[in-house]
Amino acid sequence: MNLVEKDQKYIWHPFTQMKTSGPALPIVKGEGTLLTDESGKSYIDAISSWWVNLHGHSHPYIAQKVFEQMQKLEHVVFAGFTHQPAVDLCEKLSRHLPDNQAKFFFSGDGSSAVEIALKMSVQYWKNKGENKTRFVALEGAYHGETFGAMSAGARSIFSAHFSDMLFESTHIPFPKEEQAAIQSLKTEIAKGDVAAFIFEPLVQGAAGMRMYDASTLNKLIQICKKAGVLCIADEVMTGFGRTGTTFAVNQIEAKPDFICMSKGLSGGTLPLSLTSCTQDIYEAFLGDDIHKAFLHGHSFTGNPIGCTAALASLELLEKKECREAIEKITENHKAFTEQLGALKVIEEIRQTGTILAIELKSDRSGYASKIRQKLYDDFLKRGVLLRPLGNVIYILPPYCIQEKELKKVYEVIQEKLIELSQN
Repeated sequence: MNLVEKDQKYIWHPFTQMKTSGPALPIVKGEGTLLTDESGKSYIDAISSWWVNLHGHSHPYIAQKVFEQMQKLEHVVFAGFTHQPAVDLCEKLSRHLPDNQAKFFFSGDGSSAVEIALKMSVQYWKNKGENKTRFVALEGAYHGETFGAMSAGARSIFSAHFSDMLFESTHIPFPKEEQAAIQSLKTEIAKGDVAAFIFEPLVQGAAGMRMYDASTLNKLIQICKKAGVLCIADEVMTGFGRTGTTFAVNQIEAKPDFICMSKGLSGGTLPLSLTSCTQDIYEAFLGDDIHKAFLHGHSFTGNPIGCTAALASLELLEKKECREAIEKITENHKAFTEQLGALKVIEEIRQTGTILAIELKSDRSGYASKIRQKLYDDFLKRGVLLRPLGNVIYILPPYCIQEKELKKVYEVIQEKLIELSQN
């Protein structure tokens, strides 16, 4: 039995139950931007393996640091204990985050980071003697696939089967409609029961890389601040340079109360997430009464190996060469969009930092668009991993991508767009 046959016998992959989806592709090696399958064919990973890989696969510096850490301490319970990698990581991250972020809570994935912020928000108000349990989010929001994260997100194909089990949240208009979003937020806050406003800053990922202005987000947060409503920035996808700055919220003056981090946090090496918060939030949980404590934890919370990988990734991100690479990718994306011109199949082109999205005119928009699987298969045949979000083709590459590799990605996309425009 070969690897594909074994895989099909045992493994249930996300989003691959449809009969039109072929067998999973067996990857045996990753190096730089390239993934190599068991037949020796290589693929340019133009989406950073679901947005996690910052510096390329099997990065030697991260691998060496992880190797060294594994020989010292692989794991220890993070309740009543601590270790150097966790302390060093939080200290280094503090230099990049807004200066109101004072405390860090570890977990293992983006959904968990969001769940923690949601739970902290509700308990924060309860600890203060107030009952505020409703959340306000943006239209089209996606915050993860656990129940709390689904509840905060927009009702969609991802949450449809569980809609009766989700807690209440209200979704205001997408901030591209600035005045509508502002008025709706004010209306909801005036009801007096909003625990927090949660948002993906500047770019909504799973909704199709939808983008909006930093100035609008700044206004929305300021409204919340004036009213005493907590703000949760979901930087799981947008963090670590994707929008051009280390964090998307670095582009605004207003400061959120929570910031959720994962995906690129460890450079795509190991599962790790963090929820940062203000000193005020932290102090609301202090006391001698255990009922005021935040009773939440995971078995691998604060894993030293994951923290070490994250430290190494952050060190690489801070290097001049990496910042220049981010700027170069941004410039190349802009040049490519100008080169595309006005192909009739294109509905809209969007770009923020290293994220480029091309929305196609289609039978239906959204994740269920029938064009997605066809595009995905055609791109793979050409040696490029691009996983469209329904009718939206997007590029979100590792920062180490070479000019010739990026050029090939552009060429593959452009050829497909021309072909679609001629049909």
